[in-house]
Amino acid sequence: MKSLGSLLKEQRESKGVSISEASNDLKIKDVILENIEEGNMGAFKDIYVLKEQISAYAKYLGLNSTTVIDEFNEYLFEYTSKIPVKEIERAMTKNSKNEKEELKINSPYTKPMKKYPRMYYLLIYFIIVLFVFILFFWSIKQITINKNETKDISYIK
Repeated sequence: MKSLGSLLKEQRESKGVSISEASNDLKIKDVILENIEEGNMGAFKDIYVLKEQISAYAKYLGLNSTTVIDEFNEYLFEYTSKIPVKEIERAMTKNSKNEKEELKINSPYTKPMKKYPRMYYLLIYFIIVLFVFILFFWSIKQITINKNETKDISYIK
């Protein structure tokens, strides 16, 4: 990752573009571009967003983004293939037992899924039930209003 970052940094400097200028043009924070150039993988949580940012940065600098992403994928494969399977399994079981405990392994493929507390589900259920009751009573009110209107009309004739 550091070689990829240094390639991007050299290309940016050769074009005479500052980090802040690239940041403004790409609408990517300065810190993110600096971390990409330094090869700091630990600063990124989502590997897919990182790939999009690297691709956009490479295009911006006039590089072939496909080649740059291929180089990044090779690095990522090499990085993740060095993680022992036992550590991944241990991290996954530890994560399933206790969600609040942080994973000790730095792999983009072992990111835990977010689970919502029951309170959210109860709140959504309550809102739906309330909506159904309101709709029910509103429809009853409309029916009684329509019946009253038809009675008024019958007196006119």
